[in-house]
Amino acid sequence: MNSRANSRERTAVSPHCKELHVTPAWLSQIPPPGGPQDSQSAVSCFSTDKSKTQLCNAVSGWMIGTETWTSFLQVHASSNKQSFPSPNSSDQYFIACSFMMKAMDDQVVQEEPGYQDDEESFFQDIDLLQKHGINVADIKKLKSVGICTIKGIQMTTRRALCNVKGLSEAKVDKIKEAANKLIEPGFLTAFEYSEKRKMVFHITTGSQEFDKLLGGGIESMAITEAFGEFRTGKTQLSHTLCVTAQLPGPNGYTGGKIIFIDTENTFRPDRLRDIADRFNVDHDAVLDNVLYARAYTSEHQMELLDYVAAKFHEEAGIFKLLIIDSIMALFRVDFSGRGELAERQQKLAQMLSRLQKISEEYNVAVFVTNQMTADPGATMTFQADPKKPIGGHILAHASTTRISLRKGRGELRIAKIYDSPEMPENEATFAITAGGIGDAKE
Repeated sequence: MNSRANSRERTAVSPHCKELHVTPAWLSQIPPPGGPQDSQSAVSCFSTDKSKTQLCNAVSGWMIGTETWTSFLQVHASSNKQSFPSPNSSDQYFIACSFMMKAMDDQVVQEEPGYQDDEESFFQDIDLLQKHGINVADIKKLKSVGICTIKGIQMTTRRALCNVKGLSEAKVDKIKEAANKLIEPGFLTAFEYSEKRKMVFHITTGSQEFDKLLGGGIESMAITEAFGEFRTGKTQLSHTLCVTAQLPGPNGYTGGKIIFIDTENTFRPDRLRDIADRFNVDHDAVLDNVLYARAYTSEHQMELLDYVAAKFHEEAGIFKLLIIDSIMALFRVDFSGRGELAERQQKLAQMLSRLQKISEEYNVAVFVTNQMTADPGATMTFQADPKKPIGGHILAHASTTRISLRKGRGELRIAKIYDSPEMPENEATFAITAGGIGDAKE
């Protein structure tokens, strides 16, 4: 990586560098420091279709320039390929290799429009539909409702697409057909899916015991729900995740930005500063990496998800976590009584479905908190705890992992796996400290 970085700096000395042209024939005349064999290897590497990384690794060993290369480059930077002097020095060889990398960079960019580099290649950009006859105006209409990827089209029903202003049934059929050409809607073997699952990452909670309970932390491509009474640590856990999600972690996790949707007016930037002190990170940098939105109604909360999807697409691979604190608060206000229960649950199901699709589409972790309610029927069955999380079966089935939080002694809290597809039912004790969620002291 250092060789590649150095080569980029060196080739950026003059704006005229792009005018120079390096061909395999021209390159083969150069006597490299390592001898003729290196020259032949360079020609072979240049002539074959290799990735930028492979090419960088191949070329980096030959970049043995001298201190005179800078002045040499400046003298000949404005020359075209006809007037470029006969290659006979290690300086010129270095320049040739540098331009060879630049040419390969340009080639890769031109061959793969719509794809993002490295971890950003997780999804295909919706702009690829232009190659299949979909006009730009229709693509903009899809983006306006938060559909920014080919997979996003696959995740949206035809009826929902027809509800987008300006899209007729014929256009929707054409869009669906084009999307299916880009993504094969078939099956994967369990082995292929296990390889895909290797992209999943975990965000630490700040407590080793809590992380162990969750199998490493809050999981990406999934919805993790934490429910409990007031003062059980739900909001404190949300604030801690705002900081820990920005820190590099195990298995190559690089950290990233966070979106925080606040429905109860409990978000406090000063709390993030206290937690940042614990992890020795800069206050301003931590706050700059958290995107905050206050939701006032359940409809507004749903509309914000369109903005979330647009941001995740705009800064692909940068955002790692979406937090909603709490998921049900506004639904309890906007819908009251059994007469509106069916409508509430339908709206809630649509929101949770959208959250699940966003988490899978952009490989982000979704963490939501939930409130509790008294269960009048619990006393008849002699249950020890007559309270239950709100949201009913809709929320229970939508959440990938459910965590029950309850109070312990003093600042201690107890987390229990309530439901998980892979982790066993177990408990962990953690503490709420000045620096956020941490391990309980013995």
